[in-house]
Amino acid sequence: MRPVASAAFELKGRRVYVAGHRGMVGSAIVRRLAREDVELVTVDRRELDLCNQAAVFDWFAKMRPQVVFMAAAKVGGIVANNTLRAEFIYDNIAIASNVIHAAHQSGTAKLMFLGSSCIYPKLAAQPLREDSMLTGPLEPTNEPYAIAKIAGIKMAEAYRSQYGSDFISVMPTNLYGPGDNYHPELSHVVAALIRRFHEAKVSGAEKVVVWGTGTPRREFLYVDDMADACVHLMKTYSGAELVNVGSGEDITIAEFARVVAEVVGYSGEIAFDSSRPDGTPRKLLDVSRLAKLGWRATTSLRDGLKRAYEAYLAA
Repeated sequence: MRPVASAAFELKGRRVYVAGHRGMVGSAIVRRLAREDVELVTVDRRELDLCNQAAVFDWFAKMRPQVVFMAAAKVGGIVANNTLRAEFIYDNIAIASNVIHAAHQSGTAKLMFLGSSCIYPKLAAQPLREDSMLTGPLEPTNEPYAIAKIAGIKMAEAYRSQYGSDFISVMPTNLYGPGDNYHPELSHVVAALIRRFHEAKVSGAEKVVVWGTGTPRREFLYVDDMADACVHLMKTYSGAELVNVGSGEDITIAEFARVVAEVVGYSGEIAFDSSRPDGTPRKLLDVSRLAKLGWRATTSLRDGLKRAYEAYLAA
């Protein structure tokens, strides 16, 4: 592993823009920044379409944010990724290129690009190390999204190399919590299962069907932990290398489904639909680089799921 680069960066008094502030990750970063002495800047997507290059350049020239958390993206679960392939690659490449170049043009002091653990090869060695990116074929169901995220990572790296821009990239694992998308077809696994088990409990259904075989292993991180890690890294890290952000622990989908059912209070049967795709067999991030930078997750899976379910009920 290459040496970890660290450098103190002061957030206090800075104008901070959170791109994607209404999304699950962006809203968590906004909550975390409330504990910092910063001038927070956000803009609604109805006022600024991040896919519109001219509009983004004009907005950055006017607002000149000094710090950018790049959390905006078109996201979804395995079905959304596999069916909206053109939208996922076009929108995410456009958003990344527009924001990163606008930040460069307007003199942004520091930018953090948030990638996704799907950038790693489908069969990469576990746990996934940062240097395994681009060493093998991607998972086919989310390849367009992964390629768009890789492009963003490489853009941040290129601007650092050519212009000396303090642009960094972080790789979150599977996230969940307040602000998640609970769409019945297009959501990620955590939100999908919370909704499915809740509706089954309310209706008195005897059985809940979980997509896939239940054998893949996944790592999950509560979104407010992710936001805390982002602020920590913005303050302490400056390097071209990626930094994985995760809990460092994984669980099978079958075991995870049972925990969600317990948290929701559903006591019926759990069945598995093997006709649905499993995706990558295992996704566990190597978080040793993050640990060396002084951060570890603090929210347990069960506690995080309880908070996520409370947020779902309150929505």
